[in-house]
Amino acid sequence: MEYTILRLLKLIGFILCMFFCFSVSGQSLEELRKRKEKTASEIEYINNLLKETNSNAKASLNRLSVLDRQIKLQDALISNISGEIGYIDSAIQKNLRWIDSLSIALQSVKIKYAAMIRYADRNQDNSNQLLFLLSAQDFNQAYKRFVYLREYADYRRKQAEKISEYKNLITGQLLEFNRQKDEKQHLLMSKVSQTRIIERQKKQQKDVYSELQQKEKDLKKKLENQRKAELRLEQEIERVITEEAKKTNRKSSKETGFALTSEEKVLSGDFSNNRGKFPWPVQRGLITDHFGEHPHSVLKYVVVRNAGVDITTQANAKARCIFKGEVTKVVAIPGGNIAVIIRHGNYLTVYSNLSEVFVKAGQQVEGKEEIGSIFTDPNDDNKTVLKFQLWKENTKLDPEDWLKRM
Repeated sequence: MEYTILRLLKLIGFILCMFFCFSVSGQSLEELRKRKEKTASEIEYINNLLKETNSNAKASLNRLSVLDRQIKLQDALISNISGEIGYIDSAIQKNLRWIDSLSIALQSVKIKYAAMIRYADRNQDNSNQLLFLLSAQDFNQAYKRFVYLREYADYRRKQAEKISEYKNLITGQLLEFNRQKDEKQHLLMSKVSQTRIIERQKKQQKDVYSELQQKEKDLKKKLENQRKAELRLEQEIERVITEEAKKTNRKSSKETGFALTSEEKVLSGDFSNNRGKFPWPVQRGLITDHFGEHPHSVLKYVVVRNAGVDITTQANAKARCIFKGEVTKVVAIPGGNIAVIIRHGNYLTVYSNLSEVFVKAGQQVEGKEEIGSIFTDPNDDNKTVLKFQLWKENTKLDPEDWLKRM
């Protein structure tokens, strides 16, 4: 009896351990699936961006950047699917071990139960049980024999229940095993499908890249015009910085930067404390050109210098302020459409390549307030790109460090 109880306790411990493993894996698997859903949503958004220019699909740097982002997301999606398959494989193996352990336990109980039934059939009929009671030497011994017979009958009943319980557990685990097999098969098919998609995307990317290489002169001319527009905008920003610095009298001519009021100091502090939490300056988009210096995606030996980030979004999209502040300047930039400069204490945010603006200089604006429409270029793959910059007085900052991860 003690040996049977010990085995039962070990089995219960094993089952609890297996349950814990499944719970931990389930949590990790849930996180993996959430990432997969998020990646799939981003891919769908990019597909919609590409469809906007599909009727007039020309090779362009912006299209190349969008395709590059699409391929990276597709790789991430395939990686997520592979991770899911790994978890399912692990769960299947654990399930099989659990089923084997339950089957062994069931067989052991069945053997003992069968031996008990055979013994009872030979020795424990009603007359033998009555004789067993009546042959007691005294009442106390008779009572103990009565309790023994009752416990024996209860033990037989529990063994029968245990057999039924093991059978139900095995049936349930077999159903779960078949469900896991089906899920794994579905994931394998999905992985094959996504792999074919990325192969087509890479071919498309290669074709666009080859076509752009043949337009080296046009690319250099566009890059030159873009640099001129960016230089004009930078000059305007520096002019704003100089004007803001001169607005208040200083005790020393050696002092630089903005002289802040107490309210502006609070605003600057609030702005600084929200680093990494700011909403994007568009409702939805993707960064197609990053901050700082980096090699040109097509032209060899050419370095691109970006004072902010380029965010590609859908046509008719609106630019929105990332934080409360005051519109310092609205300026038309030749070759760069319209730019809006907003001051937040000693920080400046700059929104350029706008076709229309909804605000004016001196106006107070709030976070997420729409400030203008983003220009869609019919002569460049119908791209809609917001150029967004972030400055702390005369120092350029990387906007990606300040914006919330999408």
